[in-house]
Amino acid sequence: MPDPHKTGKVSGNQEEQFLEAFDEYADALFRHASIRLSDRERAIDLVHDAFTKVWSYVRSGQEIDSFRPFLYKVLNNLIIDEYRKRRESSLDAILEVEGVTEGSFEELVDDNTEALAATIDGRKAFELLKTLSDEYREVITLRFVDGLGPKEIAELVEESENVVSVRLHRALKALRLAIETEEKKREDRRLGGAEDEKQK
Repeated sequence: MPDPHKTGKVSGNQEEQFLEAFDEYADALFRHASIRLSDRERAIDLVHDAFTKVWSYVRSGQEIDSFRPFLYKVLNNLIIDEYRKRRESSLDAILEVEGVTEGSFEELVDDNTEALAATIDGRKAFELLKTLSDEYREVITLRFVDGLGPKEIAELVEESENVVSVRLHRALKALRLAIETEEKKREDRRLGGAEDEKQK
């Protein structure tokens, strides 16, 4: 990360706020990027890039009212770029295939989503999160790992709260289905093993 002490172009207040933001949010941003990318080294790189971009923005004389959402926004954009590089297709194309458009559904009450989340085993969910699509993993990570609300997520991903609520609800249902499928496979293997023992 660039050393803010080596430049005199930034007001002392903004410099101090930047350093405080680094101390306060670096670990959370790294955790977020690690889960989203399933690649620790790449996560380190992107978090470093995010802070570098934000510092450059501050150096250019721009004021940042709240560093936390701004940092998440910058990091989120870098992660989306990373997805695009990996898949050589835009996130927009993925969303079009899924068919989620603004106003397609009645707004989901956040309480319903929270109730669904409460039925999911956290440890199993964490193990299977990587099996979900990028956009599902994104909203679950932002909501339940980073603790952002639907409105904050909507601002980050540049979608309506309605679309975010729908995607989050679908993502949780997909995650629960993945957990149930995995549990069924384990049970089948266990029963198969017991059957083999009987035949011996």
